[in-house]
Amino acid sequence: MDESDTLRDASRRSGQMFWDQRFSERGYAYGQAPNQFLTTRVPQLRPGHALCLAEGGGRNAVYLAERGFQVTAQDFSAEGLRLAEELAESRGVALTCQKVDLSDFEPPVSSVDLIVAIWMHLPPELRINVHRRASMALKPGGDLILVAYTPRQLHHQTGGPSMASWLLEPEQLRQDFADCDCLVLEEVTTVLDEGPAHQGLSAVVRFHARKRR
Repeated sequence: MDESDTLRDASRRSGQMFWDQRFSERGYAYGQAPNQFLTTRVPQLRPGHALCLAEGGGRNAVYLAERGFQVTAQDFSAEGLRLAEELAESRGVALTCQKVDLSDFEPPVSSVDLIVAIWMHLPPELRINVHRRASMALKPGGDLILVAYTPRQLHHQTGGPSMASWLLEPEQLRQDFADCDCLVLEEVTTVLDEGPAHQGLSAVVRFHARKRR
């Protein structure tokens, strides 16, 4: 193992420890209700296999399962996935939970009908790779629903990363998912009420795209 591999492994362990501690100490820090934008888009979709990336406490995955989707929830925090399983059990639905670092994210090509990424903030190089693999994983006609903070969020300081490079410009999404048709791409300033960790005025990008057939 060379020095770069050692540093990469150390960074992974540090990230996992951070999120395990957050979910362990703060529980459902982002609430148990699904993201509002997600709930406006899902009712028009036919249930199928859904993949929720960086899903954490499972609120969005459970919402999809309640609506008939076969859901895989991915996260690299064991504590987050434990909360997701507990929430699913309390709601009487089933999830498949996968503890996977997004650096190792390689889902089969054309394998899922819906990908959901709510507040998935990544360093630029990793984000590009994850977006590319996510697009490849979508079946023709499959949907992607994504919500993230934009760099304008740094003015509000009501949640999200403190590094501008981890935040998303709307045009980046159009470029990263160029093989999809854009159904909704909007930047909004909105008041969030998603558990104790996401409260207050926020700068958000909302994206719904569909893989071309």
